[in-house]
Amino acid sequence: MLLDRLANAQGSLLDDVELIDVLATIKNKSKEVNEKLAEGKEKRVEINEKREAFRGVAARGSVLYFCIVEMIKVNWMYNTSLQQFLGLFDWSIENAPKAQLTKDRVANITNELTRKVYRYINRGIFERDKVMFKLMMCLKILIKEGKITNADVSVFLKAGAGVDDKQKLVSWLD
Repeated sequence: MLLDRLANAQGSLLDDVELIDVLATIKNKSKEVNEKLAEGKEKRVEINEKREAFRGVAARGSVLYFCIVEMIKVNWMYNTSLQQFLGLFDWSIENAPKAQLTKDRVANITNELTRKVYRYINRGIFERDKVMFKLMMCLKILIKEGKITNADVSVFLKAGAGVDDKQKLVSWLD
């Protein structure tokens, strides 16, 4: 409409009241759109911050899921589907104690998820495999948190055999 009016205008453009009204309307709409875009940017930043705050829950969920999946290497009967795990994950989010601070809420969900997954899997595995599952869960969680490394686990599993630097072994044990 604006381009049509500009192309077909006769005489002075300043005398065309309708054209000036259209320009004013477009200017107002432009301001509204720019304000909404600024609000959208702020919301996007806020959403990204909240998503990052909950990344720890997702990381723990990933570690636990792959611990469960690796149990099939111990016995084929320990097959668990992603759907079952997601049910545990959702249950943990819904039933974890609420908290005002996001970091406390994340800790509550993480603890509830770990407890729920452990109890669920522990019910369905043979007694002889329960300690191994506990150890596997603990080691993988500690590795993910950066408290130990894969090399530390290797030293632990080999009981120090093959460690060239005895000082490294001593420092690991401290």
